Amino acid sequence: MSVLAATGAALLGGRLVETRPLGGGDLSEIVRIRLADGRTALVKSGPAPRTEASMLQAIAAAGAPAPAVLAVSDAALVIEVLPAGGGVEQAWGDLGRLLARLHATTGARYGWPEDYAFGPVAIVNAFADDWPTFWGERRLLVNVPHVPAALAHRIESLAADLKNRLPAHPPASLLHGDLWTGNVLADGGRITGLIDPACYHGHGEVDIAMLSLFGRPSRAFFDAYGDLAPGHDERLAIYSLWPALVHLRLFGAGYRSMVERFLTTAGA
Repeated sequence: MSVLAATGAALLGGRLVETRPLGGGDLSEIVRIRLADGRTALVKSGPAPRTEASMLQAIAAAGAPAPAVLAVSDAALVIEVLPAGGGVEQAWGDLGRLLARLHATTGARYGWPEDYAFGPVAIVNAFADDWPTFWGERRLLVNVPHVPAALAHRIESLAADLKNRLPAHPPASLLHGDLWTGNVLADGGRITGLIDPACYHGHGEVDIAMLSLFGRPSRAFFDAYGDLAPGHDERLAIYSLWPALVHLRLFGAGYRSMVERFLTTAGA
């Protein structure tokens, strides 16, 4: 019996009768549990379970699907099990519609009340009043001490010019923050849940850039999401650079070429 499974059962006030580890969690442990009374749940560790719980609740409050938070402590997050028997490939249109709904929920400033993390990589969410400042300082320049000098200089050059490349005050949309297809659950041609969020308020194109990092959403997605602002293609590399830098820091030099490609595409 894993400690995490036992913690989840205790938080639900039930007797644990079955536990099964689940794959897919590079940065946290995930187990599925069943209690003696028949209840099932997923139990996650993570950098900040209470913060993740608040993010899932924010997504649900915006009208997008997210697993219900059943219990949470400093050590574990317990969430409902959602149907996930299908792939995103059959549900691109539904994802576009739901993401538009999520992004329609806006905040007053760019950022989030709490910092977060991808494993050992900090996600700095301190609020900013203009978008280029937030993206430059909180998403790009924070990586400079952790990458080779040649990349660092190019990042600094790009960050210094963001006021000429990014809109100053786009809607401060509620972002999922880590929206790759592995964090989207689907079943029967519908999206059933957005999971593993790293939420903050920012330009909605950031989520689309992440969704496009290792592939490209179908035409149905873009038709359902709605028109993107002029210059979207030019901003795509700037917004893709942050997850590429995160991958470089987490998984090593194999991702350096991705970082360099986005810097070059962005003209840095």
